[in-house]
Amino acid sequence: MSISYSQLFWAGALAWFLFWPGPLAAQWQTRFEQSEGRQTVSYAEGMDFYEKLARAYPQTIRLVPQGLTDSGLPLHTVVFSYDGNFDPAQVRAQNRPVWLINNAIHAGEPDGVEATRQLMLALAQNPELARQTVVVAIPFYNIGGVLNRNQTTRVNQNGPEAYGFRGNARYYDLNRDFIKADSRNALSFAQIFHTWQPQLFLDTHVSNGADYQHVMTYIATQADKLGGPMGHYLRLFFIPQLEQKMADRQFPMCPYVNAYGRNPFPDGYPQFYDLPRYSSGYVALFACLGFIAETHMLKPFAQRVAATYALMRSMLEMSEAEGAKLTDLQKKQYQSQAQKDSLKLDWEVRKDTARRIAFAGYASRRIPSRVTTGERLFYDRTQPVQGEIPFYEFFSPIRPVQKPMAYILPQAWTEVLERLQASGVQWKRLRQDQEIPVEVYFIENYQTRTAPFEGHYPHFNTEVRSEKQLLTFQKGDYVLWVNQPAGRYLVETLEPTAPDSFFNWNFFDIILQQKEGYSDYVFEDLAEQLLKEDASLRTQFARKMQEDQAFAQNPEAQLDYIYQHSVYREPGYRRYPVFRLHQELPLATE
Repeated sequence: MSISYSQLFWAGALAWFLFWPGPLAAQWQTRFEQSEGRQTVSYAEGMDFYEKLARAYPQTIRLVPQGLTDSGLPLHTVVFSYDGNFDPAQVRAQNRPVWLINNAIHAGEPDGVEATRQLMLALAQNPELARQTVVVAIPFYNIGGVLNRNQTTRVNQNGPEAYGFRGNARYYDLNRDFIKADSRNALSFAQIFHTWQPQLFLDTHVSNGADYQHVMTYIATQADKLGGPMGHYLRLFFIPQLEQKMADRQFPMCPYVNAYGRNPFPDGYPQFYDLPRYSSGYVALFACLGFIAETHMLKPFAQRVAATYALMRSMLEMSEAEGAKLTDLQKKQYQSQAQKDSLKLDWEVRKDTARRIAFAGYASRRIPSRVTTGERLFYDRTQPVQGEIPFYEFFSPIRPVQKPMAYILPQAWTEVLERLQASGVQWKRLRQDQEIPVEVYFIENYQTRTAPFEGHYPHFNTEVRSEKQLLTFQKGDYVLWVNQPAGRYLVETLEPTAPDSFFNWNFFDIILQQKEGYSDYVFEDLAEQLLKEDASLRTQFARKMQEDQAFAQNPEAQLDYIYQHSVYREPGYRRYPVFRLHQELPLATE
């Protein structure tokens, strides 16, 4: 007799409830257990649980406040350490792996909140489960969203009965905020992350999108973009082993189903591209294997929690078995990064090659809507389908950039400096004014979103030209050497053409506005003189008139062209204020 995926999933959920963790003592029960998995804890109830756990097991459990959030409440970590060593530097000296778990970034998706409570209780009561791995968990990341408790905003989700809201206290989606760091949450997360410097990371979510049989799907850091020894290890070993462990626990999982509005069976789907704005993309910049758990929204809450707990136990077993390998790979990843002369700033999915994955879904068809005048997608759960489908997980690099030796950032750009500091960037400061030969970018072209996105109007398709210039920098300006652990982060935030660069997130928009100008009737005479005296300008202007029909019919644009190509052009207009240093120089720094 064959067993369907659905039977396996339900068997896994039943086994979890029957055999682990068993009837909890009354002191450890919360509304989740008391409601038989229909409800999730409030913020106060969850923090009360961890306070009691830390008091009961002080040898191995510690609850630590670390930085504020936009809600005004502090972000906490709950830390498990088998030997009671809670000092991050000493843990690194012992070459022990660190696993960071982040929960409730989208507060209406609380599966990880409950699974992490159960994991920490299991570790406290059975510390032999993690003799090597230090487990650091953020119980509630989006505290403002958790406090905004309701029963309606997750309209497609099957439980719990009440939950938090996706936006934080300032309405930010925090899983778009890791690079731009508009929220205090993101700055506090960076403090936690760079204090512990984990090798493994898990962010817990609930999916939206297609209907299928799997309870658990996952997003892994894009292996080609991660590159180096960790990229190979992730694709060829860690992911296959993790998938096998989940299948053994009767929760067979597949990559996150990135197929909105269509059935992924049988044509397959591409891997989700995790830019550094997302948690898994951000941690990958610092040689950390990032995973996002995506349980299926239409499965019952208790079943989703069971699958999340199963994933956590599987990842913990991997960390215990592979801990020395993980810490060694992280060091080699940084060495590999330092040896590269160039980095790829963007990637695109390859359509010519794919990995075949096992997928269990449902047949679907388009049917007339009973609500609108159109058609709707209908999944027929009476017709399960399963088999192998293509998963497009291979990416090709685009937009390579030559790594500079260092960037020089004037001290005026305090918002950028705050974010660099939060992400662990090391720097030196000039101790006196100094002339330095640098490469200078000018913003030639860019496009801007016409609708707001997470508090910004981001740019895209940015193009630059470069010049070599001798510029005078002031005492106190910052020299950011690229050969450091945060080197890749520096390149992907400070190169303006990178998708998630600080330029594209609008932090340098002020340079796009011209401050000086001219009166047309006055400049006309000077423009005529410039064309007579400058043969090169005269040739360029004539070529532009011949090749650009619109330009040839626009007198204002013609006059401005002469101004912008003259010595009277405003020097700082569209000059990108981050400067590239390509050679060793005797810089006076401290």
